[in-house]
Amino acid sequence: MRSVGFQPAEPLTVWAVTDGRAGIENQVLGLAEAIGRRTPIRLTTKRVSMRSPWRWLPSGFTPFPRQALAIGSDELIAPWPDIWIGCGRASIPYSMGVRRWSNGRSFVVQLQDPRVNVREFDVVIPPVHDELEGQNVLSIVGACHRVTPERIEAALAEYPAPLDDLPNPRIAVLIGGKSKRQDISAKRARAIADALAQLQRDTGGALLVTLSRRTSEAAKLQLRTWLAPHCAVFYEGEGVNPYFALLGAADYVFVTNDSVNMAAEAAATGKPIYFLPVDGHAGKLARFQQSLEDRGCARPFKGKLETWTYAPLLESDRAAAAVLSAWAARVKQ
Repeated sequence: MRSVGFQPAEPLTVWAVTDGRAGIENQVLGLAEAIGRRTPIRLTTKRVSMRSPWRWLPSGFTPFPRQALAIGSDELIAPWPDIWIGCGRASIPYSMGVRRWSNGRSFVVQLQDPRVNVREFDVVIPPVHDELEGQNVLSIVGACHRVTPERIEAALAEYPAPLDDLPNPRIAVLIGGKSKRQDISAKRARAIADALAQLQRDTGGALLVTLSRRTSEAAKLQLRTWLAPHCAVFYEGEGVNPYFALLGAADYVFVTNDSVNMAAEAAATGKPIYFLPVDGHAGKLARFQQSLEDRGCARPFKGKLETWTYAPLLESDRAAAAVLSAWAARVKQ
């Protein structure tokens, strides 16, 4: 376990606060777990949402957010945590309030761009491509996540099938789906399926495919029909989720370019990443994808495999070190 310069006498209490969506929750858990690799912590996951009409208000304009918690939300009561990590719109009114409720005891970290004044938090950790600035802003490439060598190794050992016995090259394919500006149409899914099936025929390797909760039924049908017959693994949500195991077994990782999380997780492995195009406009995501290309992590797929190396992208660890340093500096004041 790597340590921080100032070690607390007791494990730090850490709350990971989101609306419970997997992609959001994995970010706060990724940062919390990275903190836990440096100093002992007691981690609690909190899932929150607001009742109507309060949830329709701008995030910074909810005067009594705890009174507006929806049924089914976790309680937000003392004893307050040493470190509070929030992510997503639903968390913002509570992240803004906890410094007051805790009399300044809780150190508040907000992931992503909160779209309110960053001084409402102790540290804000947005992706670089959001271009957010501030004295307490630590921008990272992509997003915090839970991918570590240890988690990958454990997933490989626990996976029911011996993935390492599959023929080389082993190609993990991470398929996303609908987002604010992008989606995978049936036509696009067929094009992806045809390109990957041809790649498998050309190389004789193994395709290891996992679909997202965001993958539409129309896209799933095309992928199931035209790609699944060529795959050693084709996961649609039934049974053991192979995501971490596929990252561990892969020689190459293909990622649809609608997702920051999947690309950032793939980049933590140090394995060559190829982007697969989707429908719609990338917007700010284009800057993120370019940043991965500039760092030598990823390339667009043009029909043939190439081999290259790069240092794994360990942004969760960098963020954790910065958070602990900032927390320790405040404690010692």
